[in-house]
Amino acid sequence: MITNPHPIPFNQPFLAGKEFEYMESAIRKEKKLSGNGHFTRLCQQFFEEKYGFGKCFLSTSCTDALEMAALLLDIQPGDEVIIPSYTFVSSANSFALRGAKIRFVDSKSDFPGMDESKVEALINERTKAIVAVHYGGVPCAMDILQNLSKKHGIPLIEDAAQAIDSFFEGKALGSFGDLAAFSFHETKNIHCGEGGMLVVNNPNLVKRAEVIWEKGTDRAALFRGEIDKYGWKDLGSSFLLSELQAAYLFAQLENLKIIQFRRKMIWEDYAAWFSGRQDQIQVLPIPYLKSLEDSIKDLGKVETQTQPGNHHVFYLLFETLEYRQECIRRLKEKGILAVFHYQSLHKSEYIQKHQPEEYFRDLPNSDRFTDCLLRLPLFYELPDLTK
Repeated sequence: MITNPHPIPFNQPFLAGKEFEYMESAIRKEKKLSGNGHFTRLCQQFFEEKYGFGKCFLSTSCTDALEMAALLLDIQPGDEVIIPSYTFVSSANSFALRGAKIRFVDSKSDFPGMDESKVEALINERTKAIVAVHYGGVPCAMDILQNLSKKHGIPLIEDAAQAIDSFFEGKALGSFGDLAAFSFHETKNIHCGEGGMLVVNNPNLVKRAEVIWEKGTDRAALFRGEIDKYGWKDLGSSFLLSELQAAYLFAQLENLKIIQFRRKMIWEDYAAWFSGRQDQIQVLPIPYLKSLEDSIKDLGKVETQTQPGNHHVFYLLFETLEYRQECIRRLKEKGILAVFHYQSLHKSEYIQKHQPEEYFRDLPNSDRFTDCLLRLPLFYELPDLTK
């Protein structure tokens, strides 16, 4: 049993060390708290230089980055966007806001990520975008999706909310699509509480992206001294991340390698324990792991995640919804908070109400992960909480 009297949360935000120092610098030295200042530029430059991304725009959330993408692509009522069903609602809602109908793709049979082999059958003359969601930071088969994008002349968007510092065939996720969206929510590997980023890899979209980012105006050009006044040029919204959050984020980015290494060790401890390789445990306390093992006894066959991605999640997969819920109950009794993940969007109340029956499809794999997947706690300081 866990002897620590405090519950083990599913997630706990991590301080890398210089967050408050940089936030104070934004206040006292830079004297700018609104967006698109010194720390915003440092963060955007970090991603552009480290990963070879196109132009980056920090945003208030990954949701806002996706909404910017929908505006950039001029999504209109009646257009269709192809998206996996097993994903967060923002992946679809951002396009539904523009009036698009959603064509949902099933998950793979052995992994929650989208089944790329099912995408082409959904493409028609109304298709205006394909959204590749990198579940848990594990990459989609970007070669397949890029080929489909080129073959049919359809823009490719990467929902890389969970995929910072993750790669496909040696190339960073977020660099494949015309557009990509990242999240810096406190549950992500790198965070600033709430935050996101739009990556614009298609150079033809950069100029307009900046206008949309700046509430539909050309204020950014004014601040660079390129014009003597700004005006309303396009649709847009208040998408900029504040300098306080950008300062916090930059401190995290400076420690990206350390943070990723610790998460890797925790992920590998989980994998080693559940595969019977207890002698390879690196950082997780044995009593904690034994509590996990005790909680899944007599709950049928339990599968474990095998693809690490960027070590964002580690999940267990039960045979039934009832077994999973029983495991959640047992873990809670031991002071451990484990959670399920997404709910199949194709079965959501909104979709059932707002899309015609022709869009409803049987997606059994998505439904299986909805009912049977359980995420275990995974955050930087997890070992310290169990001592």
